[in-house]
Amino acid sequence: MQTLFDKKAHQEILIRIDLLSENSKPNWGEMDVAQMVKHCQMPLLVATGKMELSEKIGFFKKIVLKLYKPILYNDKPWPESVTTPKDFRVTEPQIFETERDHLKTTINEFHDKALNMHWPKHPYFGSFSTDQWGRMQYKHLDHHLRQFGV
Repeated sequence: MQTLFDKKAHQEILIRIDLLSENSKPNWGEMDVAQMVKHCQMPLLVATGKMELSEKIGFFKKIVLKLYKPILYNDKPWPESVTTPKDFRVTEPQIFETERDHLKTTINEFHDKALNMHWPKHPYFGSFSTDQWGRMQYKHLDHHLRQFGV
């Protein structure tokens, strides 16, 4: 799986985002394109410590998530049916151009942290290495860009 810290992968993601338009339609899921680009910012903001999640998870769910953790950054694309955590759900209308620009800025800020050795603990999954963060963020963006056919 590619990593968002790789220069070519980073540029490829930005180019694919530029291929989106406010009229892009999803191949699956309920979000429209503006909601999706807003949603895609959130995991990046969690990774950089700029967003905290409010959903509290219980003991049983923590155990299940530990088993699920490697799927976040392995070499297999996410399936279409992946469940969106409550804190990452976007249901309100969004302004596409504004959110697309915010997403690109957030991706660039994340990419610039490639040498970061002190990542915040993920509130659901615990610690990730720099490589795991980069792979996971690439994989998430790729999932949603495939959702919209780019």
